[in-house]
Amino acid sequence: MAGLITMDDLTNEQIIDILGDAERLLPVARGEIYLPLLQGRILGNLFFEPSTRTRMSFETAMKRLGGDVINLGDVKTSSVVKGETLYDTIQMVDGYTDIIAMRHPRQGAAQYAQDAAQVPILNGGDGAGHHPTQTMLDLFTIKQAHGHLDGLRVVLAGDLRYGRTVHSLSHALVRFGCDLIFASPDLLKMPEEIVSDLRSHGANVTETEDLYGSMAEADVVYMTRIQKERFADEDEYARCAGAYKLHARHLSEVKQDMIVMHPLPRVDEIDPSVDKTRHARYFEQAFNGVVARMALLCRLLGVPIPAKIEGGAL
Repeated sequence: MAGLITMDDLTNEQIIDILGDAERLLPVARGEIYLPLLQGRILGNLFFEPSTRTRMSFETAMKRLGGDVINLGDVKTSSVVKGETLYDTIQMVDGYTDIIAMRHPRQGAAQYAQDAAQVPILNGGDGAGHHPTQTMLDLFTIKQAHGHLDGLRVVLAGDLRYGRTVHSLSHALVRFGCDLIFASPDLLKMPEEIVSDLRSHGANVTETEDLYGSMAEADVVYMTRIQKERFADEDEYARCAGAYKLHARHLSEVKQDMIVMHPLPRVDEIDPSVDKTRHARYFEQAFNGVVARMALLCRLLGVPIPAKIEGGAL
């Protein structure tokens, strides 16, 4: 594989294979086994936007596998402030690394970077576009909870207009025959072109503003925060902020095995009372970023993962 820019770069069979690789790598991600499959390899972390989980999980994934990491660091202290173009930055880092993970505020920047680079690019989020590595850890979390991906009923709630995580995830879920319910304020509806594309691929999509009335038959409720940084108009943000606040009391009528997910960070859309319920999976989901990205790093670097991983350090 040249890189991972959108989920269209993976077939369903490849997705399932990578999720299987991730499952086998769990003890490595937890630090129980040392498996230096990527020793001598270098990951370049290029984050032009703030990140905690994505950046740190990429770094953890690489180091758990014996590799090393170089970071762009604060954009304000890089040559970007001197006017260096993205093309030139990629050309430079391409010579230092074996693979690059990149987040950028501009939609389409990851594909532009891949066109400029010789090494694989892992898209860690491009504006309001795509976030395929997040989608892979989300799919891993769902498969862990339910044992399969096929035919599930998934509610995606909150900021569906700007939320790149739900854009990527909705396309992937449809490929596995899932029913989708989009719950959002009218101003933050899933973009019409995405809804149309999903339906053209046979998706069963329901759009609603009623989150709480949509959860009874759900297998997954995927919450997102209202992304203030994506709004050009403060008044528009104020009208949407606090639209949904999921509390433990809202979970009394849901399925026993329903899971609540969130890409984090949360603001106030999930009350801490949910944390102690059987349904909360968002912190486990965040950890799964390590194992999913370990599997992706190995796949893009062409390094096979042993069929059986056991014992101590190798």
